[in-house]
Amino acid sequence: MQRLRDLAGAGTLTATAAAATPAERAELTGAAYDVVWPIVYARITRRFEQLRGHATCASGVAHLTDECLDRFHDDVEAVVADLLAHARQPVHRLEAWITRRLVAATVDGHRRRRGARGALQRPRLPGWVATALGNDRWLTTLALEVLTWVGVSVTAGAEVWPLEVWSQHRATATGDWSGSTPAVTARDVDTVLTVMRRRPEWYEAYVERPLGAKQPPVARAPLDAGEAVSPLALSDANDRVETELLRLAADAVQAIETRLSHGEPAETIVVDVIRTVFGGAVTTTLDQAPHTAPDPLGDVAGALTDMATLNRIVTTVLSIVNTRP
Repeated sequence: MQRLRDLAGAGTLTATAAAATPAERAELTGAAYDVVWPIVYARITRRFEQLRGHATCASGVAHLTDECLDRFHDDVEAVVADLLAHARQPVHRLEAWITRRLVAATVDGHRRRRGARGALQRPRLPGWVATALGNDRWLTTLALEVLTWVGVSVTAGAEVWPLEVWSQHRATATGDWSGSTPAVTARDVDTVLTVMRRRPEWYEAYVERPLGAKQPPVARAPLDAGEAVSPLALSDANDRVETELLRLAADAVQAIETRLSHGEPAETIVVDVIRTVFGGAVTTTLDQAPHTAPDPLGDVAGALTDMATLNRIVTTVLSIVNTRP
């Protein structure tokens, strides 16, 4: 840390950081971090956590929740980057110099992070959106909230939008305290998004893409939750069974075509091939306990013993074979 102070005092910190090797820059960055983080927490983080009503987070860095800690680290990194980039003149009172630049550095860092996510760096409501919303005070405010929300890393738990918070904003803006429920606010959000989607390219660039960059929340289950949770399947059991049946049907048609070309009787071929191909178990049901799922091949054997059903099967199979290229 003393080397950092010496370089800052000599006015050579920025030049040294720019010419430093990765190891040297990491050392300077670490020293800057040690100087910066107490200032950021005392001057910015604690104040905003108090405004958010996060009394625990405002009591110390060690008590910051995950999302609040992420915001704190983002601000610290922004101030560290600002220090290493702008300390070109002699700085004799390093903490005071950093404090004077806190707001500019954190705001610039915030805008850079928004830009990296594809969101508007300085959210402003386009005139065409305001006009389409009838310049309604609440809806235009909500539209700006949407543009701001998509550019930040925090999430709303299992929801896409922070409807609880926006419901309170709605009540304040409209005076409708009893009617400003999350459900009503969700309909207002739909109204705003419907207007924004009128310009698909703009919507994709400034709403959909940055919103998609948010890290989805991961649900935590207690260790003693009882029955083990099965992994999420990419498709349900019925889809997998249908896929296998289609594969078996394609194999059956191919086998029937081959044997018909050798002059064998159609009825004999169909019965033999269907019994062979469809007479076993469907592999996609082997992971299920017996009698817990219907057997998709359970009626095949019975169908082949009924003459009327067999004739329909033969007719259908031959029509399929004859229409194949």
